[in-house]
Amino acid sequence: MITQQLAGLRNQVAALFADVLKIEVPSHDTNLLATGLLDSLGFVELLLQLERRFGIHVEMESLEPEDFRSIERIAAFIEAGPGSQLPRSPSET
Repeated sequence: MITQQLAGLRNQVAALFADVLKIEVPSHDTNLLATGLLDSLGFVELLLQLERRFGIHVEMESLEPEDFRSIERIAAFIEAGPGSQLPRSPSET
């Protein structure tokens, strides 16, 4: 079940991709890494924008690429807060 807060975060992250990063993401569950939509430079810019917009700071030592695979995962990461361990889907293990 998606909470109102998670749905709002998901829409904000989608807007960030479209308006700031200039990346059109087909759906909230599109794998940004596997499709190549998010490359290394885009990933760094994404982290910077997440810090600016949501006040979160991700330590490089604790960075988990799985948390940034899709808009859905990024929104869940923001909702949980940095340092939280999000459950992994079977395809991510």
